[in-house]
Amino acid sequence: MAGIEKRLEAYRNRFRLDGKVALVLGAASGIGKAAAESLAALGATVICADKNKAGVENTAAEIAATGRTESHVVDASDAEAIHALAATIDSKHNRLDVAVSTPAVHVRKLMLDYTDEEYDRVVDLNLRGTFLFLRAFGRIMVRQRSGSLIASSSVRATTLEPGLAIYGATKAGIIQMVRGLASEVGPFGVRVNAIVPSIVDTALVAPLKARPEIWSKLASHTVFNRWARPDEVAAAVSFLASDAASYITGTALLVDGGWTTIDGAPSGLTETHRG
Repeated sequence: MAGIEKRLEAYRNRFRLDGKVALVLGAASGIGKAAAESLAALGATVICADKNKAGVENTAAEIAATGRTESHVVDASDAEAIHALAATIDSKHNRLDVAVSTPAVHVRKLMLDYTDEEYDRVVDLNLRGTFLFLRAFGRIMVRQRSGSLIASSSVRATTLEPGLAIYGATKAGIIQMVRGLASEVGPFGVRVNAIVPSIVDTALVAPLKARPEIWSKLASHTVFNRWARPDEVAAAVSFLASDAASYITGTALLVDGGWTTIDGAPSGLTETHRG
């Protein structure tokens, strides 16, 4: 029995993050905040970073009781700020086991009506910001020959509606960057993956709750007929961060409630018919 007990314990431990150092960029709210909480709950020291000073400090304070944590005010689209954060982490912690990036912006507007400024704003944060993140923290992980990088894409990388072309293009680009980097850093023991959520109930979409018809219509695109909770996406982040995902890299992990599985809203049939 000692052998099986030891193996079972090893399975449980693969999901733990004790002794790991994890960075969450975008930790002030939404998926980023939930990811910071989830990683901390599993034992990681969590470095919370965000442009929102009050928000990121609040997240760090809330999870401080679970263990070591700290906060940094960082603009994800600022190359110098990302470089400085990487240098600080490298100097203070001497390693980085997990790095997660969630910041994104979108301008819902028909493509022919986009201004240059709007295009630059969306691409600069979503695509360039992800590149800065992957490059800066990927370098640390390559040097230490281990680590898990997790970027945030969206089902809009493959399914669109009018007004989301530029946002969707950036999210598709993120998946390709993840795949490309995974092929380059795999020999150094570094994994690179993306989470691909559909609709998530966060403070950023609060205005939609004032329009029940739109809220319900979007929910109907999932097989569960509801929006995701941030903690449900954070659980996928923690899985990819852990050794339980040690053979997973270059993957775009769907956390979409079946959005990309079905063609339009479910029919409403609930019975199983047998001939």
